[in-house]
Amino acid sequence: MKISSKGEYGLRALFDLAMHYGSRPRRSREIAEAQKVAEDYLNQLLIILRKAGLIHSLRGPQGGHVLARPPHQITLYDALSELEGSLSPVEYSNDLREKSMVEVDEILNPIWDEVEQQIISTLKSTSLQALMDRHHSLQTQVMYHI
Repeated sequence: MKISSKGEYGLRALFDLAMHYGSRPRRSREIAEAQKVAEDYLNQLLIILRKAGLIHSLRGPQGGHVLARPPHQITLYDALSELEGSLSPVEYSNDLREKSMVEVDEILNPIWDEVEQQIISTLKSTSLQALMDRHHSLQTQVMYHI
């Protein structure tokens, strides 16, 4: 599976919103600057995330974007399945898969299915809160230099 810039930058935006969860809404410009994403591109991704019910967008002078649910309730799977679509490691439809099957595919297809299930399992078990916890852990590690 390869994550495109769409998935990568969408996750960056969600991470930013998670890090500011419970505070004032974040403006697109703030997220774009903090996460080094072009604001116009970010706005396209925020629309996808809003339609998916992962964020709320608020209009007006005090407006911006906030997570629709607490960080522990939003998984990487929730985001990537909306931003990327299929998370399959093989890029063809089931119809094409059946029409173009050869003998070795009877062996490989179950492997690809298993890989996909492992990817989905990992993404479903990793929440935005888990990313924040990892971030905080890295920030608090003491480094000793000799």
